[in-house]
Amino acid sequence: MAQAPTTEQIRNAIDSGVTGEKVGFPDPAAAPLGTDAEAGGKSPTAAERKLEARVQPRNNQAAPPDGRVVYLGLVALVTGAIVLIGMFA
Repeated sequence: MAQAPTTEQIRNAIDSGVTGEKVGFPDPAAAPLGTDAEAGGKSPTAAERKLEARVQPRNNQAAPPDGRVVYLGLVALVTGAIVLIGMFA
Protein backbone atom coordinates (compact mmCIF):
# COMPACT_ATOMS: atom_id res chain seq x y z
CA MET A 1 0.00 0.00 0.00
CA ALA A 2 1.41 3.40 -0.99
CA GLN A 3 2.01 5.93 1.72
CA ALA A 4 -0.25 9.00 1.76
CA PRO A 5 1.46 12.18 0.55
CA THR A 6 1.85 15.05 2.98
CA THR A 7 -0.14 18.26 2.57
CA GLU A 8 3.10 19.96 1.52
CA GLN A 9 3.71 17.37 -1.22
CA ILE A 10 0.20 17.92 -2.57
CA ARG A 11 0.67 21.71 -2.49
CA ASN A 12 4.06 21.40 -4.25
CA ALA A 13 2.53 19.24 -6.99
CA ILE A 14 -0.12 21.89 -7.62
CA ASP A 15 2.34 24.82 -7.46
CA SER A 16 4.83 23.15 -9.82
CA GLY A 17 2.17 22.71 -12.51
CA VAL A 18 2.33 18.90 -12.40
CA THR A 19 -1.42 18.60 -11.85
CA GLY A 20 -2.31 21.02 -14.64
CA GLU A 21 -4.44 23.07 -12.24
CA LYS A 22 -2.23 26.14 -12.66
CA VAL A 23 1.01 27.24 -14.25
CA GLY A 24 4.22 26.18 -12.58
CA PHE A 25 4.75 29.03 -10.14
CA PRO A 26 4.65 29.20 -6.34
CA ASP A 27 1.35 30.40 -4.96
CA PRO A 28 1.76 33.40 -2.64
CA ALA A 29 -1.21 32.31 -0.56
CA ALA A 30 -1.75 33.95 2.81
CA ALA A 31 -2.94 30.58 4.12
CA PRO A 32 -1.39 27.75 2.07
CA LEU A 33 -3.23 24.51 1.43
CA GLY A 34 -3.88 22.65 4.68
CA THR A 35 -3.16 25.60 6.96
CA ASP A 36 -6.80 26.33 7.80
CA ALA A 37 -7.55 22.71 8.62
CA GLU A 38 -4.46 22.37 10.77
CA ALA A 39 -5.17 25.62 12.62
CA GLY A 40 -8.70 24.42 13.26
CA GLY A 41 -7.36 21.27 14.91
CA LYS A 42 -8.50 18.95 12.11
CA SER A 43 -5.54 18.09 9.92
CA PRO A 44 -6.40 15.97 6.87
CA THR A 45 -6.21 12.27 7.61
CA ALA A 46 -3.92 9.94 5.66
CA ALA A 47 -6.98 8.59 3.83
CA GLU A 48 -8.07 12.11 2.85
CA ARG A 49 -4.58 12.98 1.58
CA LYS A 50 -4.41 9.72 -0.40
CA LEU A 51 -7.79 10.47 -1.97
CA GLU A 52 -6.71 14.02 -2.88
CA ALA A 53 -3.52 12.74 -4.51
CA ARG A 54 -5.44 10.08 -6.42
CA VAL A 55 -8.09 12.42 -7.86
CA GLN A 56 -5.72 15.24 -8.85
CA PRO A 57 -5.30 15.56 -12.59
CA ARG A 58 -1.80 14.83 -13.89
CA ASN A 59 -0.12 16.93 -16.50
CA ASN A 60 2.60 15.11 -18.44
CA GLN A 61 4.93 18.07 -18.19
CA ALA A 62 5.21 21.00 -15.86
CA ALA A 63 4.04 24.17 -17.56
CA PRO A 64 6.65 26.92 -17.80
CA PRO A 65 5.76 30.27 -16.24
CA ASP A 66 3.49 32.22 -18.54
CA GLY A 67 5.50 35.05 -20.10
CA ARG A 68 2.33 37.07 -20.63
CA VAL A 69 1.96 37.52 -16.88
CA VAL A 70 5.43 39.07 -16.62
CA TYR A 71 4.77 41.26 -19.66
CA LEU A 72 1.42 42.48 -18.33
CA GLY A 73 3.00 43.22 -14.94
CA LEU A 74 5.69 45.28 -16.63
CA VAL A 75 3.07 47.17 -18.68
CA ALA A 76 1.09 47.91 -15.50
CA LEU A 77 4.23 49.14 -13.72
CA VAL A 78 5.22 51.47 -16.56
CA THR A 79 1.66 52.76 -16.91
CA GLY A 80 1.47 53.45 -13.17
CA ALA A 81 4.78 55.32 -13.28
CA ILE A 82 3.56 57.47 -16.18
CA VAL A 83 0.34 58.29 -14.32
CA LEU A 84 2.25 59.25 -11.16
CA ILE A 85 4.67 61.44 -13.11
CA GLY A 86 1.72 63.09 -14.85
CA MET A 87 0.01 63.82 -11.54
CA PHE A 88 3.03 65.63 -10.09
CA ALA A 89 4.24 67.36 -13.26
